[in-house]
Amino acid sequence: MMTAQTSFQTVLDALKDKKEFPKRLLSHFSDLDALELKALLEVWPRIALNRKLTLLNGLVALLDSDTLVSFDDLGRALLNDPTAEVRANAIRLLAEADDEKLIPTLIDILKNDPELEPRLEAATLLGEFLLLGELEELSAEVHHQIEDALLSVANGEEHAALRRMALEALGFSSRAEVETLIRSSFNRAEKAWVVSSLIAMGRNSDDQWAEQVVGRLLDEDLKVRLAAVQAAGELRTDEARQVLLKLLEDEEDDEIISATVWSLSQIGGEDVRPYLESLMDQTDDEDIIAFIEDALENLDMTEELDKFDLLAFDEDEIDEE
Repeated sequence: MMTAQTSFQTVLDALKDKKEFPKRLLSHFSDLDALELKALLEVWPRIALNRKLTLLNGLVALLDSDTLVSFDDLGRALLNDPTAEVRANAIRLLAEADDEKLIPTLIDILKNDPELEPRLEAATLLGEFLLLGELEELSAEVHHQIEDALLSVANGEEHAALRRMALEALGFSSRAEVETLIRSSFNRAEKAWVVSSLIAMGRNSDDQWAEQVVGRLLDEDLKVRLAAVQAAGELRTDEARQVLLKLLEDEEDDEIISATVWSLSQIGGEDVRPYLESLMDQTDDEDIIAFIEDALENLDMTEELDKFDLLAFDEDEIDEE
């Protein structure tokens, strides 16, 4: 039987080979120990850039699909790579990381990296840390540092795409300035800003945005429509239910159809379950059936939450009496 170190050497040999890297070996980059990481970093400069990017893209895809893998150590090690695309992928590999020690580095990348792509990814990941801060899983000081950094970028003169990404990340924040920023962005003429403001609204978990979100559900712009549909689900906007059900009858874009199904499962309420079950009965596509089954399971969770909220409301009324 091969030892773990020998096994990883086999992985490195495959990486250095000119043949296509076997996807079955991707999981070997998960939870690297110190010796494995050292061995990888020693050969890394000799790996062709396109092969590095193919590997990193495969690892990011695996991270999205497999909850048991972790590439945090590799991601940290590559944050200072000389190639911007590698640095950006390194941040993507840290998508599940919750280590507060990463935050100063991410803020530095957000503000100072010479290339746009790593800065965009840093803004995205800082948004996830903002959410942890809102849940009081970060120190208040660090939480405010993240908000200050993102607000500085969003209100600055940086590249428009970076400012929009900072806005989207700030959607997780309850700070007063964020509401003003979202509202002003929503009222801009450029569709890209409307999209980012809708994404921020969905993350903001504030019912005040219901009118703006519902008003864009039938927008002629596909990206705006998609962002509004997703925001309606995240906000669990009751007023959106009937519009979304109608949207399913007329929509032709597959991505928006999927987003609408999922948003309905987040909102719940009358007519949603029979409608989704009817959709499932109308198709033989196994992928679509599996997706609707997942949506129905999510609807189960939504309905349980609704029962809990109703019970809590009834208990409050009894206490008042």
